[in-house]
Amino acid sequence: MPRVLLIGTLDSKGSEYAFLRDQILANGCDVLAVNAGIDGSTTLFPVNVEADVLASAGGYPLDDLRTARDRGRAIQVMSAGAAVVVRKLFDEGRFDGVIGMGGSGGTGIVTAAMRTLPIGVPKVCVSTLAAGNVAPFVGTRDILMMPSITDIAGINRISRTILTRAAGAICGMVRSVVPPAEHDRPLIAASMFGNTTKCVDACRLALNAAGYEVLVFHATGTGGRVLESLADERLVNAVLDITTTEWADEVCGGVLSAGPDRLSAPGRRGLPHLIVPGCLDMCNFGAMSTVPEHYRSAGRLFYEWTPEITLMRTTAEENRRMGEIFAQKANAAAGPVTFLLPLRGVSMLDADGGLFCDRTADQAFFDAVKKHVKRGIPIVEVDANINDPAFAARAVELILEMLSTTV
Repeated sequence: MPRVLLIGTLDSKGSEYAFLRDQILANGCDVLAVNAGIDGSTTLFPVNVEADVLASAGGYPLDDLRTARDRGRAIQVMSAGAAVVVRKLFDEGRFDGVIGMGGSGGTGIVTAAMRTLPIGVPKVCVSTLAAGNVAPFVGTRDILMMPSITDIAGINRISRTILTRAAGAICGMVRSVVPPAEHDRPLIAASMFGNTTKCVDACRLALNAAGYEVLVFHATGTGGRVLESLADERLVNAVLDITTTEWADEVCGGVLSAGPDRLSAPGRRGLPHLIVPGCLDMCNFGAMSTVPEHYRSAGRLFYEWTPEITLMRTTAEENRRMGEIFAQKANAAAGPVTFLLPLRGVSMLDADGGLFCDRTADQAFFDAVKKHVKRGIPIVEVDANINDPAFAARAVELILEMLSTTV
């Protein structure tokens, strides 16, 4: 029988969790209950792991948390402890999926535990915050965030429906069987943006024909972080980093930054890493009204991609800084790394005659990489735009060569 781990603050949400537990049991699944509430537990159903275990795993005695009455500190400790305990229970094979619910504090604790679990393990969080920005709670994991609609305060005609559906969701997820692939092929992670789609699609088709499976990630900040996490866990064999635009947002303060660790994991794990300055010509903002005033007043070049997305052309100085950063990332790599540079534009908009065409700015990146990269790291130049067939063909050749050296 599939088993669902039920985690949450059973001290304050005991009746709500009792109802959710009953619905899971009614769906034919067993339950493993974990209490993250510091003020007690519940007598409404058996609890398998109590809060003192989580507090201890979080590095703080439960009695001290109760005495301190510091809610922020308690959430931090119980989140850390839940992460440790839930991962240990999973490694022991104690459950098949996990569900929890809460407001801001409960959601933080529940999702901290969920983020420790591998991609593919069913995870459902019913939350009062699910209609807002859930990125801090989801991170790089496949957590299903379900809006609670009402606050999680008693069982009423709305919460009864929501929690019943949530129970049905997690039970259906743990019962579903992922069909095996006919042949598991080596994995290559690739980064893509709308302005590099033609290139990445061509690479993907060629690599599929060569016996590889290509996982494509949209370079929107989250996509880059997920790519890095898979590389860190060695779940891919190589990284075809065609689209590194998230660094433009990191440098310029755009909305799609993947953080300063972007480009680090492949090298840290010794994976073959082909680095291309795809879409480094653009930084992303929301609607034009959201672009920082210091950029608008400076006469920068903008392009309204959609009413909700504004692209800003990067400058030579910004590209120089990125070239230095990219070289530092490559220099720290423990595995094979190669730069592939498109001399006729790093995006569709940067093609000859395009709105963002600025060869001086592009060259500033190229020159900085050449100046700062250590001897022995190949820098390959192609007299083509990034989306030209010749560039995609060269990218495929290089990543296959790099893979052949690591077999």
